[in-house]
Amino acid sequence: MRLIGITGGVGAGKSSILEYIRAHYRCRIYLADEVAHEVKMPGQPCYEALVALLGQEILTENGEIHKGRMAEKIFRDGILLEQVNAIVHPAVQAYLLEQIRKAQEEGWAELFFIEAALLIECGYREIVDEMWYVHAREEVRYRRLKEGRGYSDGKIGQIMSSQLTEREFRAGSDFVIDNSGTLEDSIRQIRKKLEGYTWQP
Repeated sequence: MRLIGITGGVGAGKSSILEYIRAHYRCRIYLADEVAHEVKMPGQPCYEALVALLGQEILTENGEIHKGRMAEKIFRDGILLEQVNAIVHPAVQAYLLEQIRKAQEEGWAELFFIEAALLIECGYREIVDEMWYVHAREEVRYRRLKEGRGYSDGKIGQIMSSQLTEREFRAGSDFVIDNSGTLEDSIRQIRKKLEGYTWQP
């Protein structure tokens, strides 16, 4: 089973790439954002530590951590953000390592994908066999985020400035998918790359 990390800036189109892969290959796909949500649920590894750090005010009426309230609490507070990341990131990584172990034992999947914008920064190069970078030109990303998510120019600029640069993404990756054009163009790149790893067409 080949372990592959997929990263890229906001609006690059990682989701559409993964939707195609999920439908056409024997694979397991885990999104780090979804795993991070899971490990913050009541009874899960991060819950008590985050509530102790951030206070009861981040909780909803049913006792779950409210994503928006937590974000407000750590917004523009670099120290608090680092403390939260120090709680969440190791738990996410431990969860993913357990899923990798299970998938290897199960033996069905030929490919195991982990997706996140922060894979390179969080040290996942030490875990995966290779890192893929989904690239799209900046103007294409702006258009997708404005049309698809309704983001303002200010919000897009703020998010982009907080992520790795193009040079840093490329330096930390083994394979680049140019997703600036059509999905069909990207699919051709993916199929050519994966033909040596899988029995699937």
